[in-house]
Amino acid sequence: MTPAGVAQRILDEVERAVIGKRDVLELVLAALLADGHVLLEDVPGTAKTLIARSFARVTGLRLRRVQFTPDLLPLDITGSAVFDQRSGDLDFRPGPVFTDLLLADEVNRAPAKTQAALLEAMEERQVTTDGTTRPLGRPFLVLATQNPIDHEGTYALPEAQLDRFLARVRVGYPSRQDELRLVRERADRGTDEVALEVVADRAQLLALQAQVECVHVDADVAGFIVDLTTATRSSPKVSLGASPRGTLALFSLARARAVIAGRGFVTPDDVKAVAVPALAHRLIPRPELWVQDVTGEDVVRQCLEQVPTPATWPGESTTDDGPPAESPAPPRRRRGPA
Repeated sequence: MTPAGVAQRILDEVERAVIGKRDVLELVLAALLADGHVLLEDVPGTAKTLIARSFARVTGLRLRRVQFTPDLLPLDITGSAVFDQRSGDLDFRPGPVFTDLLLADEVNRAPAKTQAALLEAMEERQVTTDGTTRPLGRPFLVLATQNPIDHEGTYALPEAQLDRFLARVRVGYPSRQDELRLVRERADRGTDEVALEVVADRAQLLALQAQVECVHVDADVAGFIVDLTTATRSSPKVSLGASPRGTLALFSLARARAVIAGRGFVTPDDVKAVAVPALAHRLIPRPELWVQDVTGEDVVRQCLEQVPTPATWPGESTTDDGPPAESPAPPRRRRGPA
């Protein structure tokens, strides 16, 4: 089966549990294929935890869940050394971070010291305890959830940690039709749980991640990516724009989206589709604009309107999703004036 076929099977199976959110599931899968962490942010009851559990089940990944609370300690995540009376030695007991997929539920409820322990795992793919550094296996992916409307007993995520999330995805409410389907299927099942099947394994996921590295990015599209992130830094609405890590995140997510679509090259539409999830959480709006409810999403969308899109290639009929999926080769760059 082709990489795109495997990706579509994963999405089809997860969508059996998370109904009507195909675009959200594609963004989460793109981040996983790009070997990046995801911050799922929305109000309670919008299937944030269900998304993480469903992807773990469908891909056969080991899932560990940590419920973040104000009294959570770093050792509760990384693990600790325990004295073994029989051997007289210290025996390291791995924490939940030693897994394939870590569900960090309500990640903003833990204090700064605990967040710092998770930060090392997310960025360095390792943990340091008692002076010993222990590498994490591959894949290691963090799916964190956050409730944006509840601020009691929470700690704002440091900007450095937000920058480590490849994408921030907002789930949103389902449409009326999808919510009706949700109710009907729940009634037909007779239980809350949806029995999902394993349609891929760890080896196939790693192969998909390797396939992302083979996706071609034309020089014009690469310039479009850089121009978008540069535009966020010069926007008068922000005090801090996207970092170079944001540029690489946009680059990686666009390549992963191309793999899911069955293409070996990135189109401008791929970049546009992932620009808000990749960049918005890295921006800090000016304080005086907070009362106007200006968000990072607004700034990125404005930049998308202002930055010129690279010219499409000649001889191809394009749609909203770019060229036909069966196109085997990247487009040739247009010569001369558009």
